[in-house]
Amino acid sequence: MKYTSTGDLICFFSRRIFCYCSLIGFILFISSAVLCAQKSWSVSYKGMGTFSSPRVTDLTGDGIGDVIFGAGREEFQACDSAVIAVDGQNGKMLWHVRAKDQIFGSPMLKDLNGDGIDDIIINGRSAEFMAINGKTGDVIWRFDKKAAKQKWFGFYNAQFIKDQNKDGLEDILISNGGNVWAAPHETKDRPAGYLAVVSAKDGSVLAKASSPDKCEIYMSVSALLTSDGNDYRIIFGTGGETVGGHLYVTTLSAILKGDLSDAILLDTSAKNGYVAPALWIDINADGTSDIVANAVEGKLIAFDGKTYKPFWSVKVPDTEAYSSVAPGYFNADTVPDFFVSYAVGVWPNLEWSKQIMVNGSTGATEFVDSLGFYQTSTPVVIDLDGDGRDEALLSVNIHIYDKLDRPILHNMLVSVDFKTKEVSQLTDTNIGGNISTTPWIGDLDHDGFLDIVYCHGTNLRKSYTFDGMQVHRIATEVPIKKKIRWGSYMGSYYDGVFHKE
Repeated sequence: MKYTSTGDLICFFSRRIFCYCSLIGFILFISSAVLCAQKSWSVSYKGMGTFSSPRVTDLTGDGIGDVIFGAGREEFQACDSAVIAVDGQNGKMLWHVRAKDQIFGSPMLKDLNGDGIDDIIINGRSAEFMAINGKTGDVIWRFDKKAAKQKWFGFYNAQFIKDQNKDGLEDILISNGGNVWAAPHETKDRPAGYLAVVSAKDGSVLAKASSPDKCEIYMSVSALLTSDGNDYRIIFGTGGETVGGHLYVTTLSAILKGDLSDAILLDTSAKNGYVAPALWIDINADGTSDIVANAVEGKLIAFDGKTYKPFWSVKVPDTEAYSSVAPGYFNADTVPDFFVSYAVGVWPNLEWSKQIMVNGSTGATEFVDSLGFYQTSTPVVIDLDGDGRDEALLSVNIHIYDKLDRPILHNMLVSVDFKTKEVSQLTDTNIGGNISTTPWIGDLDHDGFLDIVYCHGTNLRKSYTFDGMQVHRIATEVPIKKKIRWGSYMGSYYDGVFHKE
């Protein structure tokens, strides 16, 4: 389905003219004519849901990427299938691992035991943090918060860093924080968050440092190796949905010393903090990666990576930001641009979404739309039609009305072509909604054609539920003509860095 203007699409949603239908004419992109049904699959799981974004690696040795994601039940409830691996060829479960609370993180992949198969490091609520044997599903280690001798909260997405304890394995940089028991506007009972270095071999804490403002941390770190290879620059943020915070840059050497007091302050937000991970990306063509980030208050901000002075700032009124930023070459110049999705309203009363595309050079807004009900899934990016300009792919929640005029929640993926200003439906509408899981796009079986992996809930009425979910692989005949740089949450390399090569 195609829409030629924002107004057309809003009418399309608001006047309820979505109907139960098969996919219609996605010209030159994905249509029912180019879906490869033999390779596509869908699997359902009852009694659970997911906030995790899927990632892919070959666990079986058959040359086809397999899918790993986190899952769980309602908050504070244990689940015997909190981490799941499925066969990329057919969707059959390879293994599952229990956890005492939701595993909302996205898997990090690294061969820890030397068997030639990537192992999985993944994180979640209630200090859940573990390494799993990718081949067998056996737990290699679980984080022991008692041994760490302090109060630990949720862990956020990890990054691999150079070997710090000389055991032959790259180690882990991760953030921790967030007292979920504190009332929304309570400011006293919110312990300081931490940045920590953790051994990839056994999960022990090698170093840690508390936030310089003593505020909570909910933001995953984005780490960039310095040009001399001797240190890392690290973006992190503090604060949350209803509590102010700051955006900082620090170094790994500062964390190893246990002191972040010299962290460079980039931005301050009095009423809200910084939640979604930031990007390292060169937008002034000086060869140094710059910084682009979302603030919860509905603000997109960019800073020079050398001087840390601001380039530009874009405020989207009456919105809040909980998703990250998707970079791509969306216009005709050679500087990356940014597509972001915001939630309209004030937490927890968020009902609709609003999207913008911002020119990376100038900070000018070049595209605005309002697609679907609230969700925090981050867009992914690919040049679908081979014209040299990228399209953004986005998860969208909609209502389809039945014969009795009752709304039924559905989810689909759409693409946005910024050259034509068209929004196109990529997938069939599936029953249920998606709150925060970002799709994975790439070549699962190395046949040169695009595969899409995405997850969503199956509840008819509510998207924020953990009572059923589906995982889909959509195999297409859309050729992949160049490297996909932003094909997953935090990018195709899972590190929050925009890699030109």
